[in-house]
Amino acid sequence: MRLEGEAWREFFDAFSDYAFRLETLPVYGVASEDEEFQRFLVGEPRPDEELADSPWLHRVRRFTASGRRVGRVHVVTPPLTDYLRYEMAWGYDFNILAGEDVRILETDAPADLPFPAHEDFWLFDDEHVVLMRYEDDGTQIDRILLEGVDIGDYISRKDAALRLGIPYEQYRARLN
Repeated sequence: MRLEGEAWREFFDAFSDYAFRLETLPVYGVASEDEEFQRFLVGEPRPDEELADSPWLHRVRRFTASGRRVGRVHVVTPPLTDYLRYEMAWGYDFNILAGEDVRILETDAPADLPFPAHEDFWLFDDEHVVLMRYEDDGTQIDRILLEGVDIGDYISRKDAALRLGIPYEQYRARLN
């Protein structure tokens, strides 16, 4: 089943304990980020006040205040793309402050990972999987609630990614 617009937001917000995201792409084509991304590319300083007030961060704060957890692992292959540098510098620091657990899994050989390193998904409460599908340029195609799949496979992917990933703060310190 496709989840779009308000149906996606309602489904997402209904998780009771844990929402986990596996990100695998080197670039995401998010129209709402275009202006910020261009500002990053020309070397403008990060606008801390503006970024700290995003709708996503308000939601993460609301989730964590209610005792729910949000986490992600982003699989990256060096060298980092401009988009990944932007996402880290202008995004992940704020996600962490809002309460999200962000980890990075750096690999030179994505094919050697114990899970497919080309499939983005959200896993909710170890019960529901939403496959995130993208064009080659990172533009989102759709979100599909998978039905009749082996949830255990996605739980194993999550567990492996969390085990192999390192906290973003440690990864960032290695970059500096």
